[in-house]
Amino acid sequence: MSLYTEIKQPIKMLRWRMRRSAAARRYGADKLADMPVVIGNAMPKSGSHLLSQVLVGLTQLGPFVNPGMPPLNRSKDNEKLSEKMVLERLRELQPGDVAYAYLHARQPFLRELTAERASTFFVYRDPRDMLVSHVFYASELNPSHVMHAFYNRLDSMEERLNVSIEGVTETGVELSPIRRKFDHYLGWLEQSDVLSLRFEDLILKRDSTLASLIDHLANKGVSFDVSKDEAVRTLTKAIEPRKSGTFRRGQPGEWREHFTSENITRFKNATGDLLQRLGYEKDSDW
Repeated sequence: MSLYTEIKQPIKMLRWRMRRSAAARRYGADKLADMPVVIGNAMPKSGSHLLSQVLVGLTQLGPFVNPGMPPLNRSKDNEKLSEKMVLERLRELQPGDVAYAYLHARQPFLRELTAERASTFFVYRDPRDMLVSHVFYASELNPSHVMHAFYNRLDSMEERLNVSIEGVTETGVELSPIRRKFDHYLGWLEQSDVLSLRFEDLILKRDSTLASLIDHLANKGVSFDVSKDEAVRTLTKAIEPRKSGTFRRGQPGEWREHFTSENITRFKNATGDLLQRLGYEKDSDW
């Protein structure tokens, strides 16, 4: 942990406590105490920041609190945390707190994110668009990314996409195949207590998708002093993509501009029925 991070940590904790106190004063301590912990979970490059902005918008509707912390499984310096530390962070969350994470669908995370006190959302994205987003982020937007130098040694987007599809293991570089990445998260789709949302629907079917999010919270006893339509409008206003440090385009279907026939063939061979399981294609004829 850097010195700068160590100095900022106490300030962030104080801000969290002050925000909780403000929410309790505005809405009542008892109502705050009745709120679920709200958690947005995602695969990297799949809409986590968009979902996080929506969930933070809940603070404009009721007794919810944005702790202002990084993802639950990352340090302030963006390093991955141990399972023990992630569990500690999860259990530190208090009623009404809003957090986000990149957690695999396995125990003990399944148990924690489907607990009675939690209201959890999982956002996923067309794997082809996710790959394009990942390659641009690693090769152009983030020079410190582990794949940055490797991608920039390759001559074309086609080559970079092939690597991101099939994975690579070299000295100092390790990238899992795309199917293996998804296999770690597919279990969230099977959890009835978790509302799974498609990134594309948050873009193209926003009103109905946000309405379903509000309904999911209602199942945890959350009610607002405004109509559902007004709540949807408030959450929509909270979306500001360009405030995300990882924002580039985020448009559904962008993969068509970059995938070559070679990429398509390799993707099909590497992923099997993944697109059908996720509902993005009816069969392998695409």
